[in-house]
Parts: sequence; structure tokens; C-alpha cells
Amino acid sequence: MGEPVRIYGPVISTYVRIIEIVCEEAGLAHEVIPTPAHSPANRHPFGKVPVVHVDGIEMYETVSITQYIDNAHNSGALQPDDPVARAAMDRWVAVGNTYLFPLFEHGLVMPHVMHNFAGQPLDTARIEKHLPDIAKTLSFIDLEMQKDGAWTGHGFTLADVFLYCILRSVELTPQGAAGIAQMEMLPKWLAKCRERLSIAATVWPTENAAG
Repeated sequence: MGEPVRIYGPVISTYVRIIEIVCEEAGLAHEVIPTPAHSPANRHPFGKVPVVHVDGIEMYETVSITQYIDNAHNSGALQPDDPVARAAMDRWVAVGNTYLFPLFEHGLVMPHVMHNFAGQPLDTARIEKHLPDIAKTLSFIDLEMQKDGAWTGHGFTLADVFLYCILRSVELTPQGAAGIAQMEMLPKWLAKCRERLSIAATVWPTENAAG
């Protein structure tokens, strides 16, 4: 057995959990070393998290880290061989990182985090400003799943890992839970993901209490 994968980043972090799930899928021991973004201990050149030590290599950027772990330690099981399926997976990972995460994180998740963990007043004005776009985006995802399965028709892939972690953060807020509950496919997909051992093994410390 080699050294466990060391993941430097906040304990409760969308992108830290993504790497934890991929490590679980690959059967790799891993540990999270709590490291805030922009701290002196964080060696990401742009101050982001996480930074990962695996196989004696220091890596950053979650997409490249997850692909490396899956390729090197899991025979690429989370990445379809078919070029069309692979393109669909890549597209949805990019959609999650480029559009979904910034909208959900800035407009909904972070106000609740700052309220629940930093004691700040809940920024209801920011949430209400972004709720129309959040609702529209959830509907878009759900309709894509209804139409052709979106990324889900290709088995459990990296797209599921990225999008589950992004959408689970939304689901853990009251407004997000209410919005997702109105969708047809998203609640079923989220529940199915939660049955996977890698996801069950990486729940955030506060997740079960939140529901």
C-alpha cells in the first residue's frame, strides 16, 4: 500500500468531495488536510482549492486530477470509451464547472454557508435576485434528462460525480430543496447517486443533519 492521497482544501468543499469520490471509486485511501483557499499552506498558483498529492505528484485543477486518478488507478472506469459518450460527459463536466457552480455557489449556497457557519445575516436579497436564474437552470437540467438522459445514459461517469456534488449543495438549502422537489428527474437521479458506496462514504460532516 502506498501513501494515501492527500487532498488539501476545506473539509466541506464541492471540489474536495469530487476528488474523494473518485478516490473511493478507485479504491484509494485518502485524507483531507484542511486548508483554506489563499492560505500560505495552499500551493495552488491561483489560490484555489484543492491541491492533491498522489503517486508522488503534486497536482491542481480538479478535472485533471480526477482523470489522472481514474486512468491510473481505476482503468478509466468513470470515462466512456465511445467518443460520443465521452464528449457528452466532458460537456456536462464543463457545464457544471463553468455555469452551474458559479451560479449556485454565489447566488444560493454561499449565503447559507456564511449564515450557518460564520454567523452572518442571511443575504436574502442576493438569494432572491438569483432564484429566477437558478429555477430556470434546474428546469433546463431536468428537461435535458427527460429528453435524452443527458449525461446519465452512459452509466456512472465523472459527469455524475461533478454534477452530484454541485447539485447536492443546492439541495441542502431550503430554496434549492424546494426547487429540485418540483423537478421530474433530478430528485430520482440524486437519490440513485446516494445509493452509490463512494457517495455514501464521503458525506459532509453536516450533511446528514441537514437532510
